[in-house]
Amino acid sequence: MFTTTVTPRFGDIDGLGHINNVVMAGWFELGRNPLFRIFSPTLNLSHATWPLIMAHTDYDFVDQLFFQYDVEIRTWIDRIGTKSFTVYHEAWQEERLCSKGRAVVVHYDFIQKQSTPIPEDKRKILAEHLREPEGSEAPVGKHH
Repeated sequence: MFTTTVTPRFGDIDGLGHINNVVMAGWFELGRNPLFRIFSPTLNLSHATWPLIMAHTDYDFVDQLFFQYDVEIRTWIDRIGTKSFTVYHEAWQEERLCSKGRAVVVHYDFIQKQSTPIPEDKRKILAEHLREPEGSEAPVGKHH
């Protein structure tokens, strides 16, 4: 898991004092920066070298977020496919889960304009950050 702490800016709030819903996309993107560095340590955005493209994002609001408190973005890998991987994010504030979402990132060749297999060395690093499936806790004892 990767963690990123975000301090909300005044411009991130709406008229009710909540964090505006459009802000979450940017905060979750910040949470993906460590994953981007796996593929491009210098974050060089040249089309000739940048190997990733976004295919899908979604997020759900679970609780309200407010201006006064920092937000911790927690980021895991949810799934690793042949040519893409799914990132899972959570936004926590004051020990409350407030938002969660996913992003599908495709390994991509911008010159050839096609998806390509994720290199094995990168797959291994991604696998180190796999999220435990929900309900995967080991059973405490037998139930009759």
